[in-house]
Amino acid sequence: MSETIIRDVKARLVYNSRGEETIEVDVIVGRSLGRAAAPAGKSKGGKEVFYYPEGGVEEAVKIVNDNLSRILKGVDASNIVNVEDALRRYDESIDCRKIGGNTVFAISLATSIAASKEIGIPLYKYLKITDDFKLPLPLGNVIGGGKHAGRGAPDWQELLSIPLEAPNIKLAVKANFKVHEYTGKLLDKHLGGFTLGKGDEGAYAPTTTTEKGLEILREAVDKVSDELGFKIGLGVDVAASSLWDPREKMYVYSTEGRKLTREQQIERVLEYVDRFNLCYVEDPLEEDDFDGFSEIVESLKEKAIVCGDDLIATNPAILREAIKKKSITGLIIKPNQVGFLTRAIEAAEISRRENIVPVVSHRSGEPPEGYLTHLAVAWGGKILKAGIVGGERVAKINELLRIGEEIGFEKIARL
Repeated sequence: MSETIIRDVKARLVYNSRGEETIEVDVIVGRSLGRAAAPAGKSKGGKEVFYYPEGGVEEAVKIVNDNLSRILKGVDASNIVNVEDALRRYDESIDCRKIGGNTVFAISLATSIAASKEIGIPLYKYLKITDDFKLPLPLGNVIGGGKHAGRGAPDWQELLSIPLEAPNIKLAVKANFKVHEYTGKLLDKHLGGFTLGKGDEGAYAPTTTTEKGLEILREAVDKVSDELGFKIGLGVDVAASSLWDPREKMYVYSTEGRKLTREQQIERVLEYVDRFNLCYVEDPLEEDDFDGFSEIVESLKEKAIVCGDDLIATNPAILREAIKKKSITGLIIKPNQVGFLTRAIEAAEISRRENIVPVVSHRSGEPPEGYLTHLAVAWGGKILKAGIVGGERVAKINELLRIGEEIGFEKIARL
């Protein structure tokens, strides 16, 4: 018989995939241990909660070990709501400034892992909001730029591939790996001895423009599509807030050495969608331009998913505003942006109800485990944005294959 009472909570300082300090939490539920560490984004949006309290990771660890451990002992973890209600009573701020969103996320995820083990079910079933489980399409960063790369790399942050019509998850995963591999060969050919340097998420970080990068990735995607016999799509994460200069009211393209007005930025996005047949566009404008997002959605119709990340920051209240203004057709869900798993779940439920495509996403700084994949399956995510190569990225992809063994490799989401 399972026992779902929390018996112990302990935190420690560890490191993420970028070598940055992060918090890791152990939670014991009954006789089962759950362990989880928090990720961190480099292009952190202005609407996200505080990652940590004043004093950083060490202060967060101290708060957990000195205070929250005592508060959480004895709480029934059969429902994660019980745990997060206790955390809310301790930190009543809306932005997690007292304990930090990463602290909340690590505690909640570790508790969920422990409780699911104790109950004897997979994590995706413990946190589920649907019984019709599907394997999300893997969306992978192939060529990186912006804040994820270095000087001279593409100005847009991510050039992505997604196996739209793969018949099963095994071939979907294979497709992204093959696109990544072939892109490396093309970069070497076109750029004359490219050293295959990579950015934060394992994507190539070549010294080239966004336009040239898209030309190369388009060629790679088309070749692998022909080889495997199904359509592979091409997408982008513009991360436009990192290009936006609020003083000049311009989008600054450092690699190209030019600046674009808001209108020119919209024109470029629309042009590139048509020219490169993009099926996915994330954060094409800066994070407060709801009307501009709406203009792009209206112009593109159903040509491409227009996905909000910094625009919404997984915040259910902001999501409702974006839906009202028709600013998006897709939503990035990054749980640590709001700290509480229950708030991320609420955002996922709203997106599903309003026919907004849920995209459950990693951060550029990740722990080397696959739990994000369980969240994507649990919440009905149609897309899992988890990178392609690198141990912390492959961990998420391999978990797709393991879950595929349980629910069927052919049970794959469709856009």
